[in-house]
Amino acid sequence: MKHAAKFLNIDDIPALVVGLETHVPVLDGGSVPYINLDNAASTPVLKPVLDKLNVFMGWYSSVHRGTGFKSQIATHIYDQVHDVALDFVGGDPVRDTVILVRNTTEAINRLARRFTYGDRVVLCSKMEHHSNDLPWRANVHVEYIELKSDGSIDLQDLRAKLDRSSGHVDLVAITGGSNVTGIINPIHEIAELAHAAGAKIMVDAAQLAPHRRIDMLSHDDPRHLDFVTLSGHKLYAPYGVGALIGSRKTFEEGAPDLVGGGSVDIVTLSSVQWTSLPDKEEAGSPNVVGGVAMAESMLLLNELGMDTVAAHEAELTAYALEGLAQIPRIRVFGPTDPQRATERLGVISFQVEGLSHFLVAAILSAEFGIGVRNGCFCAHPYVLELLGLDEQDAAYHRNEIKRGSRTNLPGLVRISFGIYNTRAEIARLLEALAVIAQDRYQGVYEQDPASGSYAPQGHVVDLDDYFRLGVPKSFA
Repeated sequence: MKHAAKFLNIDDIPALVVGLETHVPVLDGGSVPYINLDNAASTPVLKPVLDKLNVFMGWYSSVHRGTGFKSQIATHIYDQVHDVALDFVGGDPVRDTVILVRNTTEAINRLARRFTYGDRVVLCSKMEHHSNDLPWRANVHVEYIELKSDGSIDLQDLRAKLDRSSGHVDLVAITGGSNVTGIINPIHEIAELAHAAGAKIMVDAAQLAPHRRIDMLSHDDPRHLDFVTLSGHKLYAPYGVGALIGSRKTFEEGAPDLVGGGSVDIVTLSSVQWTSLPDKEEAGSPNVVGGVAMAESMLLLNELGMDTVAAHEAELTAYALEGLAQIPRIRVFGPTDPQRATERLGVISFQVEGLSHFLVAAILSAEFGIGVRNGCFCAHPYVLELLGLDEQDAAYHRNEIKRGSRTNLPGLVRISFGIYNTRAEIARLLEALAVIAQDRYQGVYEQDPASGSYAPQGHVVDLDDYFRLGVPKSFA
């Protein structure tokens, strides 16, 4: 893929992130600059993206069916969004299509409903996010690829399952990178194995796309990726757009998944003629603004260079792993070798021995202004396996939830890095975790049994003081 000459470098990025200067209240009554280490969930927006949107809003109008000049501009830009997304993953402009959706979850649900026939099999791994598991369960027979003891996929088990079900496996649905352990799967090797068995491959790239260059490769290459799904809100464009990218043939036949305005050429009381792709699969008024934001983010990432992104985040990951290894009571799940940080994503999940993951996350927020995520990260089977818990343990916790208690719900604490994070922020995290591991935190924390979350006693913050809906008083 060819990209424009680079005008950005990684040191420019922190100044280009919306909200990075925001201060948040902490337990001692002061405030500190907020550190966001929850990028695996959603990333902040980049200022050039916001600036581009502000310009576009002057041209904002209906698309595809309007004859006014603004509609022509909006349609022209919206069509370009598809081209940018296709180029971002190295898709084929003739043989592939881009269907814009709300997010990766919708993209995978859409694709899963294209496989609802016969006794066909879809293979998933045990490390998948629920969004690349539950849609398949609802539509086809699913078999699960086993994992190794380190949490990585067992390629031998994949080969065995493909051999045993040769001719009956339609698809291998696999994450490009784990949102729990940061493990990067060998997607092109898996694609070659799938194709040799007569199956296709779908890569859930929600976690991979913001951090590594993706190339679907030629359709004639046995390592070709048949389908790729991704979300804009993890690509520094949090405006509710994602993409399903893959073979046009899959979507050309039959009725679209979502029907209505914009998906048809001719409708009578007795017949419907569907329009061409991608409009056929994008019924209704689209999120043009979200599409513009996602495309602009993709262009900026290309300008920065995905190799630059990967190198920067690998440096942060190595630094974090080195520091975590020096703190007593901390156990990291997944790859721990700092020397191999380039082989994984900047997603690190851990426990502080003897402390609830709910409590650790609450202390980091309330006393240090550090945002992380805790729990099972919408990958319950994976986290339970990493923790060594079985079906009996899961049944116990299900019953506890039914009784209204999440007090002892298992889980981990997760930190995840983006292109704007710095070593100084990681250093502040490590200092905070050292304090927590030594039980030197300030507050007395009380747990809410219904949610499992903790809050420091006596620390009440009125969220409306920081942001509220409605017309500002100065305009009233």
